[in-house]
Amino acid sequence: MSLITTTSKIDRLAQLTAKTETASGASLWREALRRLRSSKMAIIGGAIIAGFVLLAVIGPWIAPHGPTDQTWRGEVFSNRGEFVGARAENWFGLDHLGRDMFSRMLVGARQTLLVGVVSMLIGLLIGAVVGIVSGAAATLGGRAGRRLDDVIMRVTDILLALPSLLLAVSVAAVMGQSLTTVMIAVGVVQIPVFARLLRGSMLAQGGSDYVLAARSLGIRKRRIVVTQILPNSLSPVIVQATLSLATAIIEAAALSYLGLGNPDPAVPEWGVMLSQAQRFFDNEPMMSMYPAVGIIITALGFTLLGEAMREALDPKLRG
Repeated sequence: MSLITTTSKIDRLAQLTAKTETASGASLWREALRRLRSSKMAIIGGAIIAGFVLLAVIGPWIAPHGPTDQTWRGEVFSNRGEFVGARAENWFGLDHLGRDMFSRMLVGARQTLLVGVVSMLIGLLIGAVVGIVSGAAATLGGRAGRRLDDVIMRVTDILLALPSLLLAVSVAAVMGQSLTTVMIAVGVVQIPVFARLLRGSMLAQGGSDYVLAARSLGIRKRRIVVTQILPNSLSPVIVQATLSLATAIIEAAALSYLGLGNPDPAVPEWGVMLSQAQRFFDNEPMMSMYPAVGIIITALGFTLLGEAMREALDPKLRG
């Protein structure tokens, strides 16, 4: 995807929420929620996310076996390609060390959710600060503010021009192998997206009547930004946060797959499990399928909900 395509999508999402009221007088979010309730895509995505979060919360308590217990080590001979598949005692079979795959999937859901949420929050918080500074400077900062905005946006465009996975791998390689590294690396990738999105939304709100009225009354620019422009600019950021969770989960799994994740292989995490199972794919492909399907379905849930929210906010699609 080219830089122009990426930035145009971000700017388009920012513009969708520039108008805070519809012709009927209903608020933007009230209309959006009404559309979401009737959207099959939103319902399916929400159900997947709810199931994933539920498993992440209660997984360690309902796991039938310890995720690190090598109870059946004597039944698995990975060097000879002999594995144990699904059976009554082990619903998903055993991994190469004789550990219960079903229990590891349940416990690993929490770790996967933790990595995705923390990564997204890192990108959201830092990107929001950058976006607020840039948006405020461009909207009410005068000539000096516009120059500052230009500098910030050029740096942001450079980061957006880099492939996200390549940027994440570069950051992770510099920081070293750890779970914290994965969170930071994936979070860094999200920073320019949130920064440009919030800045674009603030620019769209900057020309609104309520901003002109506040300025004519002599209200300080800082107060206008904090109490007026910023609160009305957060709608697209919320949508993007949902979509970014899907991206964060996939990219975190990719880093773990490349060996840049948690150095402790005993800790269940879907990306690490997928990496460990790669060597035995020819003899036991299901050992790779379980974490792969888990990652795909979870990312799909966040993507469906995020896209449904984006469509609900689009005035062109309102009937």
